Amino acid sequence: MPFTTPTALSALSPLDGRYAAKVAALRPLLSEYGLMQHRVRVEVEWFIALSDAGFDEFKPLSQAARGLLRSFVLRFSEADAQAIKDIEKTTNHDVKAVEMWIKARFAGHAELERAQEFVHFACTSEDINNTSHALMLEAAREQVLLPALDRLLARLGEMAHALAGLPMLSRTHGQTASPTTVGKEVANVAARLATARARIAAVPLLAKMNGAVGNYNAHLAAYPGHDWEAFSRGVVERQLGLAFNPYTIQIEPHDSIAELFDAVARANTLLIDWSRDVWGYISLGYFKQKLKKGEVGSSTMPHKVNPIDFENAEGNFGLANALLSHMSHKLPISRWQRDLTDSTVLRNMGVALGYTLIACDSLARGMDKLEVNAAALAADLDGAWEVLAEAVQTVMRRHGLPNPYDQLKEFTRGQPITRELMQGFIQGLALPPADKARLLALTPASYTGLAQALASRWPE
Repeated sequence: MPFTTPTALSALSPLDGRYAAKVAALRPLLSEYGLMQHRVRVEVEWFIALSDAGFDEFKPLSQAARGLLRSFVLRFSEADAQAIKDIEKTTNHDVKAVEMWIKARFAGHAELERAQEFVHFACTSEDINNTSHALMLEAAREQVLLPALDRLLARLGEMAHALAGLPMLSRTHGQTASPTTVGKEVANVAARLATARARIAAVPLLAKMNGAVGNYNAHLAAYPGHDWEAFSRGVVERQLGLAFNPYTIQIEPHDSIAELFDAVARANTLLIDWSRDVWGYISLGYFKQKLKKGEVGSSTMPHKVNPIDFENAEGNFGLANALLSHMSHKLPISRWQRDLTDSTVLRNMGVALGYTLIACDSLARGMDKLEVNAAALAADLDGAWEVLAEAVQTVMRRHGLPNPYDQLKEFTRGQPITRELMQGFIQGLALPPADKARLLALTPASYTGLAQALASRWPE
């Protein structure tokens, strides 16, 4: 029979179904409920600021009235959001419904009732919406996104330090290459993520409250002598804590939102890179995964322990980036002084960041399950003595020996090289005794350059 009541099992999006619990922290911030609550906040702060503007018709509000108004925001409930939705069924306009809901709450409060026409005074809906969206993103960034990235950074830092000196065979183009350490490879990721995190945190979120086409037309019609630009800046910066944009059309152009989404997508992209690398290291046997009683890796192959957390992370980061990329390309574009295409797209902010959050959670859980397989790492290194060809030919170059690169190419390329063969080659070189002894003592596991030091000192 068809579904009559939406449930987690009937949800079209896994964000509201399978993964609902994992994105719970975003729900009050980026849902329609969150949008309504922030709209109420913006309307209230604008109304309070108008009372302090020095207009004869609207005297400064009492402290009691201010407290009551701000309680509309602090105590905003799902029932309040539903009441606004019910009004919207008549108005067919979401912001007008918020205005009417606020005015209805003034009933019985003479001070507020007298001034009710100053609710939404001179505002276009986008004055309320753009500030609300910026506030929503600010809250989601500070309360959810950055903490999720910080959890990954902390885990990467722990791994980088703990595994700083553990040698690992590198692979460039999928082939054996100069050794590194596990910790150094993790530190590389940590350094990149720290940079990406800083860029996300640094994006200023812009907002405007300047009327229907950005020129304060209605404002000046009502109070031609008032400095509306300074007033608007004060509300945006001091009362809402956002960055003021003085040049807009009806909508704030969304360039800062696009910049933020591009920064998030950049972090997601490097974490896709890391997810794929770990997947490969697990496949090579460099990492094992901690077992969890009762879990099944395959419905038919009982031995399997699949790297599903890293696969889930990669898939969800990819979904997030598809949405973030679309929004960052679309939102700054609006026909003439405005069209409505941004509105429907902005309603998906929570979806894009929701997939990002799920991916971060999957990646963190996967990293927490990792165990280093030191034996596999050591065996791989011991089977790759050819990687010392780089060191040998470089020392030969220092001392002017003939054709060092070509000699090592002829000796190693496509040939199985053992300790005995490599050391025999070194013994036959006309090198100073100290350098020859140093090369003879070298092993693939000790040929790691500054890898341990670099990993140990991060963050610098």
